[in-house]
Amino acid sequence: MRSRDLAQIALFAAIMVVLGFFPLIQLPGAFAPFTSQTLGVILAGSILGAKRGALAILLFDVLVFVGLPVLPGGRGGLSVIMGPTGGFVIAYPIGALVIGLLTERAWKHYNLPIALLINFLGGAIVLYAIGIPWMAAAAHISLGKAITTSVAFLPGDVVKTVIGSLTAVAVRKAYPMIPAHA
Repeated sequence: MRSRDLAQIALFAAIMVVLGFFPLIQLPGAFAPFTSQTLGVILAGSILGAKRGALAILLFDVLVFVGLPVLPGGRGGLSVIMGPTGGFVIAYPIGALVIGLLTERAWKHYNLPIALLINFLGGAIVLYAIGIPWMAAAAHISLGKAITTSVAFLPGDVVKTVIGSLTAVAVRKAYPMIPAHA
């Protein structure tokens, strides 16, 4: 891996940390807070691609696992991972990987509608598919209740998807970081 790749991975891990400075919003009755870090997952996957994007978010997760306070509210450590929000944090690199793989596949025809679809799939659906069952188990609630409480996060995830997609399309045009594949 080139030093440029390592620098980009570190930069996007740092972006995730910076997004953690935005205050978390705890919705009434929800077991997980609304945060802006999903936007970092979307940006890493859609701008860096699968490998570098997933590695950037994995590096961020390592910072969380070792206890650095890089999650909103100054949270970090295994207690967060073992709690209701841990599944979402664990899902972050997987979401970036899915976004990156699909973005690379669609690269020749990448545009805003495609970006929106890919980024919502990886930045919301994948995260929900892993995070919601984890939340249900960790919070000792039914899967149905976990799904119901998570519906309140969809509008915010749509906004983050739009912001991330607009950014990814603009970066692709100005400074494409993902090599074109046949």
